[in-house]
Amino acid sequence: MRGRIIRDIKARRAVAKMEMPRTIWRYLARNTTLEPQIRMQAQLALSRVPREASPSAIKNRCIVTGRGRGVLNQWKMCRYEFRMRALNGDLPGVDKGMW
Repeated sequence: MRGRIIRDIKARRAVAKMEMPRTIWRYLARNTTLEPQIRMQAQLALSRVPREASPSAIKNRCIVTGRGRGVLNQWKMCRYEFRMRALNGDLPGVDKGMW
């Protein structure tokens, strides 16, 4: 569980670090007005980016348990932890709904 959280944090840092170079290389590789040699070099540089630096490597995880499913984006918690903390009154402004 703790390992998943650490791996996710590491992936987020890698994506943030490589975001600007990756964007530049993607632009250069897709720009049809440039010479083919420059576009090829940009494509090769883009392929050398580590796999963990890809934005698709990021998965929303619960910050409490590390669970990867049922995560509420606004609170960054899984639904179970959100419910338990809301019932205990740990989340300000969140009340149990009654109908």
